[in-house]
Amino acid sequence: MAYKKFRTIKPEIRVLGVDDGIFKPRTRSYVPVIGVVFRGGYWLDGVMHTKIKVDGTDATRKIAQMITSSPHYKQLRIIMLDGITFAGFNVVDIKELNAKTKLPIMTVTREKPNLEEIRNALKTLPKSEERWKAILNAGEPIEVPVKGGKEKVYIQAVGISLEDAVKILKMTSTRSNIPEALRVAHLIASGITPCSLNIN
Repeated sequence: MAYKKFRTIKPEIRVLGVDDGIFKPRTRSYVPVIGVVFRGGYWLDGVMHTKIKVDGTDATRKIAQMITSSPHYKQLRIIMLDGITFAGFNVVDIKELNAKTKLPIMTVTREKPNLEEIRNALKTLPKSEERWKAILNAGEPIEVPVKGGKEKVYIQAVGISLEDAVKILKMTSTRSNIPEALRVAHLIASGITPCSLNIN
């Protein structure tokens, strides 16, 4: 797969952080997904949103639509996800998301995903093999030391070199060990109830 090559990575690079909101596990409902546009790790430029099904299979498609239909789309340089499972086990196929958006994709998590536990949990859901394939498409999580090596996060990346992904991660993590776009997306998403987005 071709990498997006960055000749230089500017401090004000426009990144999109994506996280999901609060939901009740194993329910037939929808969950808000929030995208936050940041210039580097300092300036909030915009917000976008969509909704996906709990334990559904629509996360990749709906997130791609949210991004490509946004007025911020042409300014974005990379998409950051809080992991690859949203709304329970609604798995984002980051290779497919990369193909649909033509943008590099990076996942960031504080804890290393337990693939064996995920594999077992998926066996109880429809299209379990399709979901598992999407998880494998993300590749092995890579440990990245942050805060001078005192802490660590785990990333997976598609469409970008590991070296550039780590540079962008560290450049945009200005107030914590995760990028500001993801931190703020989490804050907004966790404060929105399904009712406020007219989700039935």
